[in-house]
Amino acid sequence: MTALSLIEHHAVEAASPREVLTCRLGTEEYGLDILAVQEIRRYEAPTRIANAAIHMLGVMNLRGVIVPILDLRYLLGVPAEVSTNTVTIVVNVAGRTVGLVVDAVSDVLALTPKQVKPRPALGRQTQADFIVGLAHVSHGDVHRLLLLMDLPTLLQDL
Repeated sequence: MTALSLIEHHAVEAASPREVLTCRLGTEEYGLDILAVQEIRRYEAPTRIANAAIHMLGVMNLRGVIVPILDLRYLLGVPAEVSTNTVTIVVNVAGRTVGLVVDAVSDVLALTPKQVKPRPALGRQTQADFIVGLAHVSHGDVHRLLLLMDLPTLLQDL
C-alpha cells in the first residue's frame, strides 16, 4: 500500500460514519450517518414554495419548526416517483433541520473499517464530493454496495 493510499484510507476511515441508515434512491443504496438522523416520517406532500428549484419540494411544519423538504432523488439526478415506500428522513446538519425525500429506508448497519473503501477518482467533471466512501456489506449470499454520503458537503450550498 502506497503512502498516499494509506493516507486516503485513514481519511476515509475517520470521515466515514460507523453506523449508517441505509436508504434507496432508484436502484442504488446510500448510507447516511445515523447521528445526523432525527426521525423518519411517512411522506406527506409539503407546502410548495413558488419558483423554488425542482429539488426543493417545499416546507413542512414539524412540531412548530418550519423544515425545508428536499427531494434527494432530483438532487442526485434519479427519477422520482412517490410510492407507498417513499419516506422523508429528517436530518440535523450543521445546525439546520432538513427533510430528505428518498424512495425507501432499509435498516441501520454498523460498519467496520474493513468494510469501508475510499471512493474511486471520478474525474473533475463528476460532482460527487459528497460521497466519502463505499461500503461492501454481505449477509450470506446477498452482497450490497453502499455509497456513503457526507451530508454537510451535500447540503452546504442549499
